[in-house]
Amino acid sequence: MAKVRSKGAKSRVRTPAVVLDTAPSKEQAVLAWLRKRSFPVFLLLVALATLRIVSTYNVFNHTIDEPAHIACGMQWLTKGVYNYETQHPPLTRVAAAVGPYLFGVHGYGKPAMSQEGVAILSAGGHYDRNLAVARLGILPFFWIAALVVYFWAKRYFDEPVVTLAVLFFTFLPPILAHAGLATTDMGLTAFVGASFLTGVIWIETPTLLHCLLFGLCTGLAMLSKFSSLAFLPCSMAAALVWYYVVERPDRSRILETLRKAAPQFLLAGLVACLLVWAGYRFSFGQVWFANLKLPAPELFDGIRSVSMHNSKGHPAYLLGQRSQFGWWYYYFVVLAVKTPLPFVALFAYGAVLSWRGGAGNLSWRNGSLRGAYLALAFAAGILLFALFSQINIGVRHILPMYIGLSIVAAVGAARLLEISQTARWAGWTLGVLLLWLIATSALSHPDYIPYFNALAGDEPEKILVDSDLDWGQDMKRLSKRLQEVGARQVTFNPFILAYLEAVHGFPPILPTDPVNPSPGWNAVSLTVLKSARLGLYDDHPEVQLWPDRIKPSEKVSPGVWLWYFPPNVPAPQ
Repeated sequence: MAKVRSKGAKSRVRTPAVVLDTAPSKEQAVLAWLRKRSFPVFLLLVALATLRIVSTYNVFNHTIDEPAHIACGMQWLTKGVYNYETQHPPLTRVAAAVGPYLFGVHGYGKPAMSQEGVAILSAGGHYDRNLAVARLGILPFFWIAALVVYFWAKRYFDEPVVTLAVLFFTFLPPILAHAGLATTDMGLTAFVGASFLTGVIWIETPTLLHCLLFGLCTGLAMLSKFSSLAFLPCSMAAALVWYYVVERPDRSRILETLRKAAPQFLLAGLVACLLVWAGYRFSFGQVWFANLKLPAPELFDGIRSVSMHNSKGHPAYLLGQRSQFGWWYYYFVVLAVKTPLPFVALFAYGAVLSWRGGAGNLSWRNGSLRGAYLALAFAAGILLFALFSQINIGVRHILPMYIGLSIVAAVGAARLLEISQTARWAGWTLGVLLLWLIATSALSHPDYIPYFNALAGDEPEKILVDSDLDWGQDMKRLSKRLQEVGARQVTFNPFILAYLEAVHGFPPILPTDPVNPSPGWNAVSLTVLKSARLGLYDDHPEVQLWPDRIKPSEKVSPGVWLWYFPPNVPAPQ
C-alpha cells in the first residue's frame, strides 16, 4: 500500500509539471500581446517619431528648396494657376502652403519663386511660425508612408515583423530628416509606396475597390513628384521578373490574367488621370509637343523640364570629386554611409533569408515570403532607375527605398528572434543591433539631415554635401554664434536665399574671397565650399581655396565652419 501511495504521490507531483510545460513562453506571450495591440503600438511609434520631427521645426531655418515649394503652392491656392515652376507637381507644394495661407499669408507676387517663398516665410515678422506651419503640411505624408509599411507587413507577415518594420522605418534619420521639411520627398515616399502596395493587392485580389484604391494612390504619386513615373514602372517590372522566376507560370495563364485585368487596369488609369487633372485645377491648354490643347498642360511641361534637367545634369559632389553628370555608383555610396549600420546588417540578413527561402519554400512564421520579395523588388526597381540619373544630390531622391528596406530588415530581425529560442547568440545579436539602432537614432537628434554612420568617419564632408550634410539649414546656429562672439561683420557666401541680416540677426555680410581670408570672422557653408568651390566651381581648378588649407577655429554645425583672423595679423598659410 505504501508503494501504491508513493507511486500515486509521484504521479500527482508530475501532473503540475506537465501543465507548466504547456504554458506559453515569454516570446509567445509578447507576440500574442502584439497581435492584439499591433495598431496601438503602431500609433505609439508614429507619435514618438512625430514629436521628434516637430521638435526640429524651429531649430533649423529653411533649406534651399523650401521657399520655392511654398511659393508654388501659394500661387496654386491664391491665384488658381501653377506657372512659377512646373518641374515638380503641385500636391506636396500645396500642402506646404496651406499652413501660411490659413494664417493670412497670401503671397506677394514677386517674379522669382524663391524670393516669393522667403517673403512668405518672413511675413508679419512671424518667420518661425510660418515655417513651422508650412512643415506641418508634410507630416500627413509621413503618416501615410508609415501606414504603408504597417499594412505591407500586416498583409504578408505575423508579429513581430509588423512592429519591427514600423520601428525601423520611424527611427531612420533620413526619414525623420525629410519628414520635417516642406519639400516633395516625403510625399513621393508615401504615395509611391502606397501605389505599389495597392497595385499588388489589386493583382492578388482584383476587386473594384482595390482597383479604385490603386488608381487613387497612383494619381497621388504622380502629383507628388515626377520621379514616380519612373520608380513605379521599374519596381513593378522587378516584381514581375520575380513572379516569373519563382512561380514559373505558363503563357496561357499569363494571357488569361492580362485579359481579365485589362478593364479594371484601364479604370485605375482613368481614376489616376482624372485625379492628376484635378490636381492641376482642371486646366486646359496648349502643349509643347504638338499643335493642340490638352488637359493639364503643366503636367507635360513639367515632365519636359525634369527630362531637360536630367540631360543637362546638376552640380554634384562625391568622395572629393565634382561632376555635372554624377556617377553610376553614387547611390550605393549614399546608402552605405547614410543608413544606420545595424539596419544595414539586419537588411542584409533578411535579404539572404528571402533569397534562400523563396526558391522552394515561401512559408515563414505563418506568413509568406512574398512580402519580402516584393519589398526587395520595390527597392531594387527604384535603385536601378536611380543609377542612370544624372542628378546626384542626396539620399532624398531614393527615399521610398526605405519602405522596402524596412520590411526586409524586419524579416531578418524576426528570424533572429525565432532562432534565439534555441541559440542564445541570436538573442544577444538582435538585442545589440536594436539598441544600437535606437541609440544611433536618438543621438542624431535633431541633426537628422547631416547624419552619417561610422563608415563616413570624422570628415563626412569629404564624401557628400548638399542635402545630405549642408542644405543651408544652420543659419540660426551661425547667427547665434556670431552674436555670442560679438562679430560686427562676417565674410560669408550663403547657400540659401534669406533675409539673413533683417530676419536672422546676422551682422553685415561681405562676400568671401576664395583665395585669401578676410580679417575678422569668416564663415563657410560646406556645400558652397565643396560643391561650388566658393563660387569658382571648376572654372579655375588651379586655384587653391583658403578653407582647404586652414583649419577652422570651430565647427558651428556639421555643415557650417567658422574662422577668426585677428586684424593686422597675417593669416596662416
